Amino acid sequence: MNRPQLTLPTILLLTTPPILWAGNAVVGRLMRDAVPPMTLNLIRWVLALAVLVPLGRAALRPGSGVLKNWRRYSMLGLLSVGLYNSLQYLALQSSTPINVTLVASGMPVWMLVVGKLFYKAPVKRRQVAGAVLSIAGVLVVMCRGDLAQLAALRLVIGDLYMILATIAWSFYSWMLMERRDAPELRADWAAFLLAQVGYGVLWSAALAGGEWALQDLRITWSWGVAAALLYVALGPAILAMRCWGAGVQRAGPSIGAFFINLTPLFTALLSSAFLGEAPHLYHILAFAMIVGGIAASAR
Repeated sequence: MNRPQLTLPTILLLTTPPILWAGNAVVGRLMRDAVPPMTLNLIRWVLALAVLVPLGRAALRPGSGVLKNWRRYSMLGLLSVGLYNSLQYLALQSSTPINVTLVASGMPVWMLVVGKLFYKAPVKRRQVAGAVLSIAGVLVVMCRGDLAQLAALRLVIGDLYMILATIAWSFYSWMLMERRDAPELRADWAAFLLAQVGYGVLWSAALAGGEWALQDLRITWSWGVAAALLYVALGPAILAMRCWGAGVQRAGPSIGAFFINLTPLFTALLSSAFLGEAPHLYHILAFAMIVGGIAASAR
């Protein structure tokens, strides 16, 4: 087996998803008054589903296991498409894109917790040290850089939504490690994603239906909103997943994990350019602590 190497094409593959995911956070913030969050998530994945159907036809063939293993793919769709993305857009209603992506950067911490408690995965001391440092970075974000406020911490509701989203994604990631898929389905990225998105759209539709039933909502349509919907469907939903899968296959998941944490940096740059939300010193400190914690854990 060849040792993973970071070539220029691999670096480009692994850098593309964080840029697209950062753009997703900024777009979600920009559209908070135009499209309700659950509805935004539903429209996004319906568009993505329409693109994936011709690409992932293997998932629609008899014997693919998509119907036989409906519980597995339904849960994968719920945790990723249904919960993670909906909660992220809901978080952006009250929190900033920078804060949302920084809180999401604490995801490796939840990966360790979920793996230990539910999958009996061993945790090493270096991983614990890295987790503690990452948690400290998340706390810096939540207290807005004023450590004196930790005693009476008042969280923005969006930060709490994002924590729930990262927990959902942690369970989703561990479920992906369960090799219970048909080999041809696992080998075809579009078919494997289609199997999850198909069920995820159903969950998203249920959440969006509840959103409209509980509130008097409306969508403010414009060409800008239409363009934004196409972006979040084609970029962060499909292109980012494809680049990420190809990059991780080349470099390995341990190296790829460092690139995920470029998302807050790109989000800060995009927020400064489009939203006028310049990053503060505590954002830089929190980013350094989170990346340092993950680096210590991955060594």
